Amino acid sequence: QVPLVESGGGSAQVGGSLNISCAVGPIYYGCVAWYRQAPDKAREGVAFLANNYKTYSDSVKDRFTISRDVPKNTYTLHMNKLKPEDTAMYYCAVGSGFWSGGIWKCEDYSVWGQGTQVTVSS
Repeated sequence: QVPLVESGGGSAQVGGSLNISCAVGPIYYGCVAWYRQAPDKAREGVAFLANNYKTYSDSVKDRFTISRDVPKNTYTLHMNKLKPEDTAMYYCAVGSGFWSGGIWKCEDYSVWGQGTQVTVSS
């Protein structure tokens, strides 16, 4: 299994933007997600890319977008209008996908990157 390597992140002001990327190696994955975990909080899935279908948690919807760079096979989380509550360690993960009733579904996000810190301050 090729390790996932995250990059980017860092610090930003409230209302600012940051991008974090995940290099997944040479294999195409039909299920890629970004999760985050703040201190003393449960891990939260914020963005999911199932083939070409994208979904977002309510907490980041309309502010974050996930994209894929095909030649580099990297997945980027574009974070805009950042809030202090976006401060967390962000992890990318890949899962297993399958077709069910004509819909591509993802499960078992079992391969994780090492994480990258995002800090938003006012």
